[in-house]
Amino acid sequence: MTVWEELKARGLIAQVTDEDEIKELVNNGKATFYIGFDPTADSLHVGHFMALCLMKRLQMAGNRPIALLGGGTGMIGDPSGRTDMRQMMTKETIQHNIDCFKKQMERFIDFSDGKAMMVNNADWLMNLNYVELLREVGPHFSVNRMLTAECYKQRMERGLSFLEFNYMIMQSYDFYMLFQKYGCNMQFGGDDQWSNMLGGTELIRRKLGKDAYAMTITLLLNSEGKKMGKTQSGAVWLDPNKTSPFDFYQYWRNVDDADVIKCMKLLTFLPLEEIQEMEKWEGSQLNKAKDILAYQLTELVHGEEEAKKAQAGAQALFGGSADTAHMPCTELEESDFAEDGTIDLITLLVKSGLVPTRSEGRRAIEQGGVSIDGEKNTDIRHAMKKEDFQGEGVILKRGKKKFNKVCLK
Repeated sequence: MTVWEELKARGLIAQVTDEDEIKELVNNGKATFYIGFDPTADSLHVGHFMALCLMKRLQMAGNRPIALLGGGTGMIGDPSGRTDMRQMMTKETIQHNIDCFKKQMERFIDFSDGKAMMVNNADWLMNLNYVELLREVGPHFSVNRMLTAECYKQRMERGLSFLEFNYMIMQSYDFYMLFQKYGCNMQFGGDDQWSNMLGGTELIRRKLGKDAYAMTITLLLNSEGKKMGKTQSGAVWLDPNKTSPFDFYQYWRNVDDADVIKCMKLLTFLPLEEIQEMEKWEGSQLNKAKDILAYQLTELVHGEEEAKKAQAGAQALFGGSADTAHMPCTELEESDFAEDGTIDLITLLVKSGLVPTRSEGRRAIEQGGVSIDGEKNTDIRHAMKKEDFQGEGVILKRGKKKFNKVCLK
C-alpha cells in the first residue's frame, strides 16, 4: 500500500487541489509541505495532535515537513470556525506560546539534519510595508470571491472586522513566501482552512506562474458531528500540566463506541490490518479497543512510562484494584483546612478539578453524582477532617468517569 492509499484508507483526506500531482509527490517523498499553528494558547491541543500525526506519517515516508508558527498571523487571529473575534494577544504572550509549541512539536517531528523545519511567519509579516503589500498582493484577490469563503460567510451576520478580513491574505502570503524561501510545494491543514489554502495556491500561480498544491485533512468529529477534544472543563491539552496523562488517557478510553475505530485510523500508527480486525469486535470487546486507543495515544504524547501509569491507574479504578498509586492526586496543605481542621466537600471537588465552580459542585452533590471512597454523598454541607486524608487518602468520584485521589502533602 502506498502512502497515499494509506491516507485514503484511514479516512484522513478531505479535499485536494490536484490529486494526481499530490499523490506523486507524497508517494515518492518529494513533498516539502507546511502546516500552520497559530499560538493561541500556551499548549497544543487534540486538534493540533491530528495535524502532528499527519506530519509524522509523511516524514516517515521521506517527505519534509515545515511547522509554521504564527508569530505574525497570531497578531490578527483566524476567523475560521469562530462566532466572535479572538482576543488580541501581546507580543510577549505570543512568543511565550511559541516557545511552548516548539518543545511539544519536537516530541513528534524529527527536526535533525534538515529533515524538518520550524519557521515563524513573524520573520516576514511583521516588517511588511502596508502600501507595498497592497500593490504586490492586493490586485490578486477578489473581494467578491473572498466573501463567498465559508470562513467569512458564517461571520457576516454577526459582523466581520477588517482586521480578520485580512487573515486570508496573510495566510496566502505565508505560502507564497515559503514556496520562494524553502521550496515548499504543498500546504496541509484542517478542512475549515480550505478557502485560505486555495488563496495561497492562487497567489503563487498568479505571481510566479508556478504550481503549488493544497490538501485538507478530515476534522476530528464525533459521530454527532461535534469537534472532539473538548470536555466540560475545556480543551484536552498535550501539556501534562494542563491535562494530566491520566485524564488524557481517560478521555480516549471514554470515547463513544461509534468513534473508537475512526480514532484508531486517524490518530494511531497501528497497522490498518490490525484496526480492520478490531472493526469486527462488538460489545465488551469494544472496551478492549478503547484501552488500546487510549494507551497508544497517551504513549505518543506523553511517552511509554506515563502511558503505563495512566493505564494502571485506570485499571485500579475500574477493575476494583486497591492500587491507587497511579491515579491523579490532589495534595492538601495546612492552609486548605479551616480553623477547626476540616474542609468541606464542595471545596474538595473544586480543588481536585472535578468541578470548575462551587455552584456546579453543589449541583453535582445534590443530584447524587458524587461519592467518597465508593459511598454516594448528597450532603452539600458535608466536611471532612484532616485525619481522613492520612495514609492512602480518599478517592473522590464525580459521575461515572471522573476520579481524583486526595491526600495530605
